[in-house]
Amino acid sequence: MITGGSSGIGFELAKQFAKNGFDVAISGSSDKVNEAADALRSLDAEAYPFKADASTYDGVERFWTFTQGLGRPLEAAALNVGIGIGGAFVDNDLEDELRLLAINVTGTVHMAKRVVQHMVKNGRGRILITSSVSATLPTPYETVYGPSKAFGYMFAESLREELRSTGVTVTALLPGATNSDFHANAGMGGTKLGGQQKNDKTLVAQQGFEALMNGIDHIVGGDQETKRQVLENRTTPEPVKAARQAELTQPQ
Repeated sequence: MITGGSSGIGFELAKQFAKNGFDVAISGSSDKVNEAADALRSLDAEAYPFKADASTYDGVERFWTFTQGLGRPLEAAALNVGIGIGGAFVDNDLEDELRLLAINVTGTVHMAKRVVQHMVKNGRGRILITSSVSATLPTPYETVYGPSKAFGYMFAESLREELRSTGVTVTALLPGATNSDFHANAGMGGTKLGGQQKNDKTLVAQQGFEALMNGIDHIVGGDQETKRQVLENRTTPEPVKAARQAELTQPQ
């Protein structure tokens, strides 16, 4: 099962699962989810698309009910769906930021609850939670997004420890800036970050899939420079990181 599986890293994750013998259930917010399912079927996998609004309780619950209705044990779940919002916090619309939290935080917890209870009962399963390199530093001009991804990272690490003896593993994927539509959709196309060269989404998904299958606690998705930046973030003072990040994300 892949949430947000119709485009970007989510679709690339779905392809990794399909290429490695999994049938896949994917959710998406538009009719594009049906096109994604057709592409996945060309990889000799069965694909089950479901259109839902991940920002609502009903949308999350209906995708879970749909997945359960397939009558198949859930062997792996990629809780990937997420959105970003760029711009100054003082100017951004509150409803947009609350929707971001509903998808990135509340919806992740909601779906994780269903998935974990299902897998623990079965005594096996693998869970991948897509966080972000943004979880490792302050994110001015993405002031709600970054903390939402920090939540996802620590949620994954905490849940992993709780489930240590259950047969269920949890892995966090922390992608760096990736060549998807993420920054354009977040209104950040005109920022320095939006215009920078980005990591290959296929590589990021492959790294996430391999980490999941090997039971690794977390993986930084991207090239060696991205991984180096995360290591540096561990020792760099927060104000220094915040100022450096603001230069990349402040609207021009």
